[in-house]
Amino acid sequence: MTQAPINLLLASTSLHRAKLLKQLGLTFTQEAPGVDEELYRGLPPVEMARSLAEKKARALQKRGGFIIGSDQVLEVEGEVLGKPGSAKAAVEQLMRLSGKTHRLITAVALLEAATGRIEVDVDVHRLTMHAWSRLELEAYVAHDQPLQCAGSYMLERRGIALFERIEADPDAADSTAVVGLPLMKLVGLFRRFGVEILRQ
Repeated sequence: MTQAPINLLLASTSLHRAKLLKQLGLTFTQEAPGVDEELYRGLPPVEMARSLAEKKARALQKRGGFIIGSDQVLEVEGEVLGKPGSAKAAVEQLMRLSGKTHRLITAVALLEAATGRIEVDVDVHRLTMHAWSRLELEAYVAHDQPLQCAGSYMLERRGIALFERIEADPDAADSTAVVGLPLMKLVGLFRRFGVEILRQ
């Protein structure tokens, strides 16, 4: 098993993903992968998440070392919801989710730059939202400002109060996945490469 320190890059500028990755006690850098997510919107939701996670990792392959790519796709009744970008659009997305169950699909990819080998895993959570009025959802959006979050909520903040039930992926039941980076699955990917995180 590898024991020498690894060179690790997170292909994301997300503060939430970085905070999660720090839980593993690893030293890493961050960089935006510069991938146009809109080009993948025609794919089925799980394939879209997997493809984007892989593409984000491969986009920074020239940086060397190990590169982590991750992506989340929110699917409700067959429709994929993207980042709202405005408070008005955020409220409309939440109205679409209000009182319904949707899937939050989180893919993580780990690329070994030197060999081009990549391993990918996917987590799927089912989230059921309470029914809310437009006025209540407007108040929530004003508080959390989830304008860059697919589905227009932030579970790591007040957004957790929106939900009646969250059903985890039965294969992992990894709560870190819903925030954006499934750490248990990521550790599993490292092990496929012979990297034991506790030895880093």
